[in-house]
Amino acid sequence: MNGRDEIFSEKVKAGKRTYFFDVKATRSSDYYVTITESKKRYNKDDEGFTYEKHKIFLYKEDFNKFVEALNNTVNHVKNELMPGVDFSQFDQVREENEEAVKSVTAETDLKWD
Repeated sequence: MNGRDEIFSEKVKAGKRTYFFDVKATRSSDYYVTITESKKRYNKDDEGFTYEKHKIFLYKEDFNKFVEALNNTVNHVKNELMPGVDFSQFDQVREENEEAVKSVTAETDLKWD
């Protein structure tokens, strides 16, 4: 191990942002999580695109506190600030997008000659 080996990764696309949840290993075979937000930005100077990234390092001793605070915060928004919103509609959109990707993948049969 080189001190930052990636063990697991999950990517969440959310509009113009992409979130990466990565598990990495330390040199002493301990694990931590990095949460990265990546935003695609138009660069006026060279008329191209750049990615603006923000990263959080989450260590094992903070996992439970972090998850509890995140759940409390999201539940507060859902139950206290936006009780009339049907958040399950967003699950349906995600499921439809996943099915569309599976369909395109299944239809694409690449043959290498």
